[in-house]
Amino acid sequence: MLAIGTRAASAARRVNSFSASRQHAVHAGLVDRFQRSHDYLRISLTERCNLRCQYCMPEDGIKLTASERLISFEERQQLAALFGRMGVTKFRLTGGEPLVYPRLVEVVESLKALPNTTEVNMTTNGVTLERKLPALKAAGLDGLNISLDTMDPHLFQIITRRKGHDRVLGAIRAAQELGFGAVKVNVVITRGLNDQELLPFVEWTRDNDVDCRFIEYMPFDGNRWNFDKLVTYQDMLETIQTHYPLQRLKEGPNSTSKLWQVDGFRGRIGFITSMTNHFCGSCNRLRLTADGNLKVCLFGSEEVSLRDVLRSGASEEELMSVIGKAVMRKHARHAGMFAIAESNNRPMTTIGG
Repeated sequence: MLAIGTRAASAARRVNSFSASRQHAVHAGLVDRFQRSHDYLRISLTERCNLRCQYCMPEDGIKLTASERLISFEERQQLAALFGRMGVTKFRLTGGEPLVYPRLVEVVESLKALPNTTEVNMTTNGVTLERKLPALKAAGLDGLNISLDTMDPHLFQIITRRKGHDRVLGAIRAAQELGFGAVKVNVVITRGLNDQELLPFVEWTRDNDVDCRFIEYMPFDGNRWNFDKLVTYQDMLETIQTHYPLQRLKEGPNSTSKLWQVDGFRGRIGFITSMTNHFCGSCNRLRLTADGNLKVCLFGSEEVSLRDVLRSGASEEELMSVIGKAVMRKHARHAGMFAIAESNNRPMTTIGG
């Protein structure tokens, strides 16, 4: 652990030397033409994943990007430091599956070492999480989103095309015991597959300090999305309210989840309503893919290769200009579910959730 910490500290010193300035306010280049300030960067560490979830990728996987076209650990940290100086304070590590990235702990340590960082969180499927939790906690990881689409081990294997349900539940318990607080559990609801799981997850929050977040099924390349599979926010809410009395909770200014709670229950439930009730107007998120592309919208096909700009020897000012121009091209909202379904976008596993 000491050797890892030393390497990460050295990497942090290198990326911090990229500029001497420290900035507390959001940089003008991260404010778009609709006056949305972007202080949150989601970083995909890898396109690889150890599951094959039906809503995410084909059963036989995807064609992976050649290794030389992926950004290196040092390039990623250099870009993260630059985003930090431009006003990003919150980072989320994604994949693919970030736990399969061999230098994950170093990434967490390096991001936490950046002067303006307030949070480093991670989204994971949790299958191999439990044994890595102590090192991640020691590195400074602040929070976890864990994907779990069913409380039924057999259905888990159908959805993910792999085993591991018990390991995910074990990881959630272990994360709570280590002090990660209310772990967020992401549940993608698909009609005819796991829409019957709404009530078991709500019941789970009775005695468990978890945030179960029900996600509307979203279209991406390779996941065969169609409208008939979509269970809308309103449909999910009405199903739950038939059985449980819900009260609405207040969300943060840039929250992606509409929060509710059953009176007297320890945990909470939320709804991520990207398809039927978008939250684009308060979006503060940018995405850096594993191959070094900047995506300003999850559902937009427009991308800018920061990898190529960085490898061309561009100055910090030139990189900031490229990033700023990309942010200024961000649309007011996504195109709508049917237009998204017809457009060309990456598979979710190569974007980063």
